[in-house]
Amino acid sequence: MDVLSDLLHRARARNALVRQMIQRPPWSLTFADAPPLTVVATLGGHASIRLDDGEPVHLAAGDIALISGAGSYTIADGPGTPPQMVIREGRKYVVGGGEVPAGAHRSLAPRTYGDGLPGATIMLRGAYELRGDVGDRLMEMLPPLAVVPAGPRTRAALDLLAVEVACDEPGQDAVLDRLLDLVLVVALRAWCARPDATPPAWYGALADPAIGEALRLLHEDPAHRWTVAALAGEVGMSRAAFAARFTGLVGEPPLTYLTGWRMTVAADLLRDTDATVAAVARTVGYEDPFAFSVAFKRTHRASPSIWRRGQLDRSVP
Repeated sequence: MDVLSDLLHRARARNALVRQMIQRPPWSLTFADAPPLTVVATLGGHASIRLDDGEPVHLAAGDIALISGAGSYTIADGPGTPPQMVIREGRKYVVGGGEVPAGAHRSLAPRTYGDGLPGATIMLRGAYELRGDVGDRLMEMLPPLAVVPAGPRTRAALDLLAVEVACDEPGQDAVLDRLLDLVLVVALRAWCARPDATPPAWYGALADPAIGEALRLLHEDPAHRWTVAALAGEVGMSRAAFAARFTGLVGEPPLTYLTGWRMTVAADLLRDTDATVAAVARTVGYEDPFAFSVAFKRTHRASPSIWRRGQLDRSVP
C-alpha cells in the first residue's frame, strides 16, 4: 500500500457524512464546529466559501474545496449574503433566532435538502472524522483552505458521487465512503500538483520509483527490522546512493523516517486500543519495551504509559 493510501486507511473513520444541498439564492450556511477535514464541491451554479474571519473564496461549478483544521466556515451563494443559518453540534439554528425544528428541513431525496428550484446552486459536502496522529500527518498535506479548480478527473469523480448520494440502496454507506475517498484523493493529487502548493517532502518523493518503493515498504511493514542496506537492496541501489537520495527527497534519513512513522502508529494504538505497552512495542518493531519507551518519549515528551493516561483524561468530558 502506498503512503497516501496507508495514511487515509489508518486515519479514516468510517461512515463519513455526505450531503447534497440544492438551494436558490440568497442562502448562507455556517458550520460552527467543523470536522477535521471537509470536502465541499459545487456541482452547479457558484458559491462563496470563507473560513472564520478570512477572505471569501469563489467556487465555480466543478470546483472542490478542501477544508482542514478550521474552527468554522461559511458557505454562501455569494460573499455579500448575510449569515442566515448556523449548524452547531449537528443542529441547525437561524442566525439571531432559535433552533430549526427537524421537520422543517425539506428533503428532496435521500441526503438531499433545499428547495430544488430553477437557478439553484447544487453543493456536495462530505465530512471526515480523522483519527489521531496519522490523521495529523494527512492534514499536513493541506492549508486550512485549498480550492481545486474543476478538471476532467475531479469532475468524473464528483459526477459518480452526485448520482449515488441521492440513492438509498443496500450497501449505500459503503459506496458513499469509497466515492468520497475517490473525490478526496483526486482532489489531493490535483492540489499537490499546483505550483503554489507546498505538500510534505514525502509526497514529492513518491514520484521517484526507488524512494517511492522504499516508502511503501516502510509503511507496509513498519515492524520489520529494516536497515539502510536492506532497503537499498530492495530497490536495487547501493547503500550510499540510496541513503543520499532518500534523505535529499524526503528531508530525513530512512531510519529516522521509519522511527517517526513507528511512533505515529504507536501513538494511535495507545490511544485507540487496550493493547499493553509491550504489545504496542512489538507491533511497531521493538522487542524491548524499554527501547520503545525511550524512542516514544523522545518523540512525544512522555513515556507511553503517561502519554496514554493523558489522552484518556483528555477524552473524559
